[in-house]
Amino acid sequence: MSSNHTMSQLPAFLLLGIPWREDIHKWLSIPFFFLYLAAALGNGAILVAVARNPSLREPMHCFLSMLAVTDLALSGTTLPTTLGLLWFGISQVAFDVCLTQMFFIHVASVAESSVLLAMAVDRWAAIACPLRYSSLLTHRVVARVGVAVLIRSALTLLPLPFLLLRLTYNDQRSLTHSFCFHPDIMKLARNETEVNVHYGLFVILSTAGIDSVLIILSYIPIARVILGLGSWGERIRAAGTCVSHVAAVLVFFVPMIGLSVMHRFGSYGPLPLALVGYTYLLVPPALNPVIYSIKCQCIWKTLLRLCFYQPGVPRTVMMES
Repeated sequence: MSSNHTMSQLPAFLLLGIPWREDIHKWLSIPFFFLYLAAALGNGAILVAVARNPSLREPMHCFLSMLAVTDLALSGTTLPTTLGLLWFGISQVAFDVCLTQMFFIHVASVAESSVLLAMAVDRWAAIACPLRYSSLLTHRVVARVGVAVLIRSALTLLPLPFLLLRLTYNDQRSLTHSFCFHPDIMKLARNETEVNVHYGLFVILSTAGIDSVLIILSYIPIARVILGLGSWGERIRAAGTCVSHVAAVLVFFVPMIGLSVMHRFGSYGPLPLALVGYTYLLVPPALNPVIYSIKCQCIWKTLLRLCFYQPGVPRTVMMES
């Protein structure tokens, strides 16, 4: 009896992918594959360039490396189940695997939110306090920020799997997405989920909610400094240093907040939820390297020099040329 009860507590879930469009899953796998490939190549290229070029060790590039790592984690956590479903029709996922994937998806999401906040502080220090920039953001401070991002992300999300373990689930266990998402799993529970709802709301408000507000507040003094510059040329150049970060913030926070609102306060069908979910988890990792390559051309110059490396020429000389 206890064995049967334990098994009922640990169900397998069914992944839907794109609801009602199972007939075109193999065709849909093509753009999904290229999104994953773009995320892997783009973010991997950023990490290689920063690691191989000593001149790319400024705080901005260190934070960009952190963003690349979180983007790789965000896309990598969904890749096995998404491509497994679209390519091979593997729609069933074990409960423990689902909880593990859910935990790392949300950890990567909180980490990305935290890194974007750190990058906003970097822009504030560079524009509003340029004379104190090097003393405010030392390599030790940047390293501590990285450790704090990891600790904050892991500790904030640690209770979620245990809160889901205590629930029993309906016989109908179809998830909206091709990955495991906390609000999606929670809706399949038979018993009371009030604790899960409240803690999920706490996680959103204490991470993305606070981070987005602080990012907006950081741009108020930045805007004042830019508007106070003497010429339009100086204003455009100063504002141009923030364009990539603003774009990355919008690309990440808009679909994330939209998906949270849809899950908690709306009665939307599976298809809109799936589309917004894929936009939230797949588009930022693929798009961020493109966004930052527009302004950080030194990264791509470094990669080109590495690709066309000439034997006998020291790599450090090539980087600095």
